Amino acid sequence: MLVAAPRARAQAAEPQRLDRGRFTIVAFPSDLPLARSLLAQAAANDTFPGLPRPHTRALIAIAPDAQRFREWTGAGAPDWGQAIAIPDEHRIVMQGSRAGSDAGDPRAVLRHELAHLALHEYLGALPPRWFDEGYAGYAAGEWSRDEVLAANIGLVLHGIPASLDSLEEGFHGGASRASGAYALAYRAVSDLAALDPQRGLSLFFSYWKETGSMDLAMRRAYGLTKPAFEAEWRSRTMHRYGVIALVANVSLLFALLAFLLFPLLWIRRRRNRRRLDVLRAAESANDKAIIEDVARLLAGEPPVPSRTDRDTRPH
Repeated sequence: MLVAAPRARAQAAEPQRLDRGRFTIVAFPSDLPLARSLLAQAAANDTFPGLPRPHTRALIAIAPDAQRFREWTGAGAPDWGQAIAIPDEHRIVMQGSRAGSDAGDPRAVLRHELAHLALHEYLGALPPRWFDEGYAGYAAGEWSRDEVLAANIGLVLHGIPASLDSLEEGFHGGASRASGAYALAYRAVSDLAALDPQRGLSLFFSYWKETGSMDLAMRRAYGLTKPAFEAEWRSRTMHRYGVIALVANVSLLFALLAFLLFPLLWIRRRRNRRRLDVLRAAESANDKAIIEDVARLLAGEPPVPSRTDRDTRPH
């Protein structure tokens, strides 16, 4: 009996289009609840730190499965990617409700990709890759990026580059290396915004668009050259996360040692318990023999020689 007909009909279902404000979402029927939720969130929270409100229409395509996601994103997309933003086309492709847990929270993922579009709408191709990714993480509130630095002592002590532009190579590495590059870029943009608690990145973006130079924009907005900021960022990151990472790794080492030593301690304790049981048995037998000897003496009988006495008597 064939049972593939319902599945075939589901696959043949046509994607549907949802519109709200400047956003259009295209999704298959199985992802429509997710699409409605994401559409409502995008329309309600359509501003980004330091940037004017975007006006360009954005198309969001939700892939129903991994195969369709790879087809829509193209061969250049990394295997571990959660979503892809294509600023020149004002388009985002993201995974649907069937994606695994490694795909992340779809709300944060969409916010991240929309931040890419908003940044490029205002600054065009000016932002380098590290700033583009760092800003998207900052706008999406990806606080978990800090956990990557706090848990990786090797990254903090040896993997922090002297130049932010050299982070570019990390984005093209594997998932683990890219995770470190994203975390460092996020930290850099967060630190830059913190230099002006009142205006954040807004004045910096305005100068950047006006001059076309990140270095000039930093000088005017924060009174720092780009090399000076990079030196402060590197020192601050190592100081802030180096100790945390060291403590985390030492704690992990102690936990590992405890795990390895526990069986040995248990065996030793069991062996000592057996020895104690033998000593207690010997003491009990000795006490019993003494009581028996006293009873014989009281009865007028000679005591029974101990084994030591029998072994040492002359023959």
